[in-house]
Amino acid sequence: MLLEGLKVVEMSTWVAAPSSATVLADWGAEVVKVESPQGDVTRFFFVDPNGQTPTFANDNRGKKGVVLDTTRPEGRAALKALLRQADVFITNVRPGSMKKLGLDYDTLKTECPRLIYAAVTGHGLTGPYADMPAFDMTAFWARTGVAHATIPPDQEPFTSRAGFGDHVTAIITVAGILAALHERHATGRGRLVESSLIRAGAFVISWDLALQLRYGEVVTAQPRNDRPSGLQGFFRTKDDRYISILPRSQDCFANVMIAIDRPELVADPRFAPPIVDLDINREVRAICDEGYGKLTLAEAGARLDEVDVAWAPMATLKEFAESDLAEFAGCFVDVDDGFGGSFRAPAAPVRFPEGAPRVGRAAPFLGQHTREVLEAAGLTPEEIAAVL
Repeated sequence: MLLEGLKVVEMSTWVAAPSSATVLADWGAEVVKVESPQGDVTRFFFVDPNGQTPTFANDNRGKKGVVLDTTRPEGRAALKALLRQADVFITNVRPGSMKKLGLDYDTLKTECPRLIYAAVTGHGLTGPYADMPAFDMTAFWARTGVAHATIPPDQEPFTSRAGFGDHVTAIITVAGILAALHERHATGRGRLVESSLIRAGAFVISWDLALQLRYGEVVTAQPRNDRPSGLQGFFRTKDDRYISILPRSQDCFANVMIAIDRPELVADPRFAPPIVDLDINREVRAICDEGYGKLTLAEAGARLDEVDVAWAPMATLKEFAESDLAEFAGCFVDVDDGFGGSFRAPAAPVRFPEGAPRVGRAAPFLGQHTREVLEAAGLTPEEIAAVL
């Protein structure tokens, strides 16, 4: 079912590459996570009393854990034994380091001609920036213009939330791997799949970036009072909450005015759509501020539902985690904690209503399956002893 029978080896740390392997595991692939003797660094954030961490468990559930010291010949030989049996190899180790170890694509493709080699990088595999260190907050958020396009110029810059660009990059990586696997059905050959934080950022901001590339300039984040739509954005309600409104057609002006008890303005010719005068848009925004300010969030939402205007509360993570909407949409999954219990975690962003493999197997403890996996790969007891 789905990816059952697909063998994946992942040698990576932090978020983007590990979480791409987790999605494949969720969909039925057999995933072996290879770690150094020190372990994936994310094992050591937000550790609970049992020694597990929800963030590591979320990005590494459903895998088998192997420890290999690839700086030693025995470790590299063991990894190659795993790769000879694998369909996919996922890594975010820097390209220069992989080449020095003889684990780069060009070296492995002769030995493993059917292997899909997925390299998850910061800035790509070519050019002078290939080995420059990167995180999603640097390559995805700051360097691509995503942050500049998002943060209004009258606010102090802020970083993205942890793992924000990483998880986007993970899904892009999964898409590339599946495309390469589809091609392999016809050709029988593997290939190199390259994803990067910077390219993912460019794709995410591509609406604005397309305008920049075509016209040489683009208007992005602006101070609230200078934005070209007085109907759109966040508005504070009577109960000190924020509601987000996004008009989708010219009819929305009339519907919003009805919702905030200002129906008489629909007939005012100054507000006939499209409103292009910035001063009139400021007047509309002030009217909306006043109207929403007289309603609670629940009241405003109910009225907007009646007139079919797209809206959402600015929810807290706690509210979202407890919402029935998130449950209906399948946003969470129960994950084994490795100690006989379980906890809720974010689900992969795609589900398969007609049936899918079980999701939520525990993330591995460091080196938990090393001997088992190496035995299955055909290593002798003496070779395994040398690795251990």
